Amino acid sequence: MSAPLARDQEPRDREGSAVTLERREGPYGEVVLRRRGEHFEIIANGCFLMDTADGRSERLLVQAALDELGTPRPSVLIGGLGVGFSLAYAAAEPRWGHIAVVEREDAIIDWHRDGPLAAFSAGALDDPRVTVLHTDLLACLEADGEGYDALCLDIDNGPEWTVTDANSALYGPAGLAAAQRRLKAGGVLAIWSARPSAAFEQALRAAGYADVRTLEVEVATGAPDVVHLARRP
Repeated sequence: MSAPLARDQEPRDREGSAVTLERREGPYGEVVLRRRGEHFEIIANGCFLMDTADGRSERLLVQAALDELGTPRPSVLIGGLGVGFSLAYAAAEPRWGHIAVVEREDAIIDWHRDGPLAAFSAGALDDPRVTVLHTDLLACLEADGEGYDALCLDIDNGPEWTVTDANSALYGPAGLAAAQRRLKAGGVLAIWSARPSAAFEQALRAAGYADVRTLEVEVATGAPDVVHLARRP
């Protein structure tokens, strides 16, 4: 089976070749920041994660979760930081109470604190509501800790194309159970994917989630970007 399209593999009108700005080796492999024309790109272990060309689906990830909640000042856990679209969008919304963002890569955090990606997170790291959790998302979900009203997760190109093999556990029974434990009753799970997955929808239902549905964002070519939504009963 061919792999699904990553976020930058869909043809876009861009000028110039990619310029590597920084390449780092970390405990989870290689992370690269590139610039292509006016846009920046993050590549992890040779797998394209995201760029700054179009953040519609990353913003939808956060907005769709908020729309499902009636809780005043709800809390949200965003995983991971990426190019900052989801975090910046959450921080710009005063209805969110506490905003936690999980990011395991030192490089990505640094690029937002004092590097080229700071413009895209738009000062969100300094928002008093925001907490940066420097850890692996699965480890964070499996640890004992506070419950959240929403989990907005975007660490791979989807359940069927992960950056590292270990990430696949997030989309299986154990990972979905861990996510459900970190959600408050009635809380919302939102997961980004580069294409729809009926099999993952079924996995969510099998894990005991309710109100499972998929929102689509059309792209120039290929399958739409999607947000998988589900609720803890």
